[in-house]
Amino acid sequence: MGRSYLFECPKCSYRAKVSGGADGGLLFSIQTILCRDCKALYDAVVRLKIPKEAGRPRLFGLQRAGMRMPKRAPMTPPDFDSAVNRLPYTGVQQFKWISFKIHCPVSITHRVQSWNEPGRCPKCGMHLERNAVPFRIWE
Repeated sequence: MGRSYLFECPKCSYRAKVSGGADGGLLFSIQTILCRDCKALYDAVVRLKIPKEAGRPRLFGLQRAGMRMPKRAPMTPPDFDSAVNRLPYTGVQQFKWISFKIHCPVSITHRVQSWNEPGRCPKCGMHLERNAVPFRIWE
């Protein structure tokens, strides 16, 4: 079970609802990140559990004709809210884990780094204070 907390800055009143580091549940794992361009904290999905494919689909005999199979586009991770609100898979026996690099949910070109509690405020640099009670318990 993962937990999200409310972090507040005593100087500039910045607030973030994040886990405060690496955390995980049954279907995905997250890492709190600091985006230096947005100057904000986010929870980024770093691992996701998806159904294992039974086999590679054939594309009307293209492999026998000597043509290449089209490559799949690289998957981008879902944002935290989408991962939490996903419906469970039914009737699936086998799963696999896929890993993602951390990136900002606003733009993939933003500069990000891992952030762990206790950490500094992205706006003013003071230490953030964590509430004692979890804001949200997920999975």
